[in-house]
Amino acid sequence: MSALLSVRDLQKTFGQVVAARDINVDVPVGQTVGIIGANGAGKTTFVNMITGHLKPSGGAIIFEGGAITGLPSRKIMRLGVARSFQVAQLFPTYTVFENLCAAIAIAHSGTSVFSAAVARFVSDRTKGEAETALAHFQIAPYRDALASTLPQGMRKLLDIAMATAGNPRLLLLDEPTSGISLEEKFDLMEVIMAALKARGTTVLFVEHDMEIVRRFADRVLAFYDGTVIADGPPTVALDDPRVAEFITGTLIRAKDGTLKAPTVSHA
Repeated sequence: MSALLSVRDLQKTFGQVVAARDINVDVPVGQTVGIIGANGAGKTTFVNMITGHLKPSGGAIIFEGGAITGLPSRKIMRLGVARSFQVAQLFPTYTVFENLCAAIAIAHSGTSVFSAAVARFVSDRTKGEAETALAHFQIAPYRDALASTLPQGMRKLLDIAMATAGNPRLLLLDEPTSGISLEEKFDLMEVIMAALKARGTTVLFVEHDMEIVRRFADRVLAFYDGTVIADGPPTVALDDPRVAEFITGTLIRAKDGTLKAPTVSHA
């Protein structure tokens, strides 16, 4: 598989603070990559640099063979890189269908959010793509509901459906199951991943739930102290001693410096 995204020696500093360093990653077409790490480990900084929300201090980001390092986020989006945020970015007074039409109008017209939203029914193409998104993300029953009235799971699905407007080749998801109940998480991810697979989308998703990562990621990037400390299939990366110690907490360091499994009480 050829690399859709290549990152070389990526760095980001804020004054004397190093937020990202020595990041080298190749992401093939069609791969689903889970990004893990404790708060402050560099995950969001990495995603923000790829999507143009932060300008790297050094290194290169290559997408489909062309440099996108430091380009504005809107230009990167037009090239085929999209993202969703941890908090859903919706038009609360529009219906689900209107939100989708607005996102599609923005993606295709390149106009401002306001003008694209106002002209959300500009073409049959827009409406047709919105209907397809309703079906793929299983939100058709909420078609005419206002976004402000949606349950959290439907808000997440709508937000991610809107992020796929324009059919991006690469989609970055920031904690797609955040705020979702344990009982709903896996079903939600099944819908998301099936929809994205149907579109042939390459996916990078930030996630704190290791069971979600283990089930849905083809590959895991584990961040610690601004850099990648493990990179591989979930069965390998999640069992890496450094990941177990610094991220998942499944190993602890004893006084003699050795790593041990934590003691579990069965009382």
